[in-house]
Amino acid sequence: MSRLAEHLNRAWLRRGLLACALWPISLLMSTLVRLRRFGFRQGWLASVRLPVPVLVVGNRIVGGAGKTPTTLAILQHLQARGLRPGVLTRGYKAKQDAPAHRLLDASTEASLSAAETGDEPLLIWRRTHAPMAIGRDRAQGGLALLAAHPEIDILVCDDGLQHLKLQRDLEVIVFDERGQGNGWLLPAGPLREPIDSPDTPGLQAPPMVLYNAAHASTALPGFLARRRMAPLISLAQWWQSPDAGSIPTPRPPRSGDTVLALAGIAQPQRFFHALQELGYTVRGLSLADHADFTHLPWMDAALDLIVTEKDAIKLDPTRLRQERPLTRVWVAGLDFHPEEAFWAQLDAALNRLPLRPTRACPFAAPLT
Repeated sequence: MSRLAEHLNRAWLRRGLLACALWPISLLMSTLVRLRRFGFRQGWLASVRLPVPVLVVGNRIVGGAGKTPTTLAILQHLQARGLRPGVLTRGYKAKQDAPAHRLLDASTEASLSAAETGDEPLLIWRRTHAPMAIGRDRAQGGLALLAAHPEIDILVCDDGLQHLKLQRDLEVIVFDERGQGNGWLLPAGPLREPIDSPDTPGLQAPPMVLYNAAHASTALPGFLARRRMAPLISLAQWWQSPDAGSIPTPRPPRSGDTVLALAGIAQPQRFFHALQELGYTVRGLSLADHADFTHLPWMDAALDLIVTEKDAIKLDPTRLRQERPLTRVWVAGLDFHPEEAFWAQLDAALNRLPLRPTRACPFAAPLT
């Protein structure tokens, strides 16, 4: 994370000198956001309704509030119900040259890397095998995805809360422990839209709020999600396909060991703190969110390096054996579990939708 980003994140938690200086600009931002919402509500701005129901996962606050873990959990829940979900996503940092959107599925995965798709879409595909369309225009991407995969019953839009061009049936709004910060819109605060924004027209149920935190961090009623670090596995094991031969299991670092932790995510300190809670002595290496690893940012040494799944998706084990042969790289996944009441309310909302009859999905994850 850059120093400017760190400075802004701290400034957005209170109404200090910098936030107050930027407040007049945030008033303009607020006016534009409200006018835009009003334009879509009145039909002056065009929006598209797709042939299947759409569930949008997003956040009103900038930065890593837990949107991707929530999307993964929802996709696995839908698959466990026997649904065939597809995914719509912008693909932040994905190549935007051509075409207007990319399809990521079993027929294209071998030819696509995180550079083409963005890191989060490739991670979502690897964890769920839900086909997806990657591009700025989610509505057009959705039509292309449905044409290629007519079996899809429901579309999950990853980070599309403010993409009002796409009509939706359900919304899940994610917050972390920062809540609404200082309560002001960008650039004086962290909010993308007012915390009390009216419901999007056309919803089949009220928006659901999920807190990726130990306690609710805003006044909005919602549900809690439990997060904890999954057991470490080696990078080679993490990349191993299910039908590949077994890779020898090395010994992971133990509690009390000194490790280098690398995080190219929006909230790297959260990752470092989680490792410290497991007993590791952590040397933290913070990178910009969605860092591309054109150059590996650590020197080769006989040390244990722990990375997030979002970073692992961009680290090729073959490349590391050539360029950093002494480094032992470990992947720390995230166990993310919304409380049961969240799933009960989501299921009740899903039952209102015109979902087509479904079949068992071979990639469905068991409910926990």
